[in-house]
Amino acid sequence: MTAPTPIQHLPPRTKVGAGRIALSLIAVLGVLAALLFIPAGRLDWVEAWALLAAYGVFLALYAAWGLLKDPDQLRERSQARRAENVKPWDKAIMAMYTVLLLLTPVVAGLDAGRCRWSAVPLAAKLLAWLGLALAGALIFWAITTNTYLSRMARIQDDRGQVAITAGPYRFMRHPMYLGIILLFLGMPVALGSWWALLPGTAIGLLFVLRTAQEDRMLRDELPGYAEYAQRVRYRLVPRVW
Repeated sequence: MTAPTPIQHLPPRTKVGAGRIALSLIAVLGVLAALLFIPAGRLDWVEAWALLAAYGVFLALYAAWGLLKDPDQLRERSQARRAENVKPWDKAIMAMYTVLLLLTPVVAGLDAGRCRWSAVPLAAKLLAWLGLALAGALIFWAITTNTYLSRMARIQDDRGQVAITAGPYRFMRHPMYLGIILLFLGMPVALGSWWALLPGTAIGLLFVLRTAQEDRMLRDELPGYAEYAQRVRYRLVPRVW
């Protein structure tokens, strides 16, 4: 008789508390501030302060929602890197993403803050901020719809994962990734840097690749996803792909 395949689990459950979340939020904003202002060499960079404020509000709203409505998602997103069944290809993609993620604000700081390599018109900045607002709204819509959103690509057998078909998932299969792509295309311009679009665009291309890989994983391994994919044809952009 063949032994049943064991379910892959996250590490032992840790409590998700407001204090721990608050410290994480402060740490993330502190690192982002350092990546922006140290390369910029000055503190009178209005666009960078605006970005920090907007991102801080977004993180605070997500933390409050998660603690009240979906602490299991907070736990998944904080511990997914240590799960046993994370796909090796996603570890490679996320390693490249981390490098580009750190590089984007550094290049923006050098460009818009210290060296002034490029000049971004006000109209382009305003359009970029509109894009950031749309990206944030789409990401938050996906977060509040899909409890299984994780930082890493894996099938969450330990949480009884099923295909999500509500909210933005009625129109595209990976709305979170579309939001992230829009975010990193808009952030450099909103900060006043054309050069930072280079790592920002690279992140976008990386998430297109990740979308294709994760979609294939879900089709092969998540019950009901193949049928859902037949109904919702587009991965990222309706009527495009």
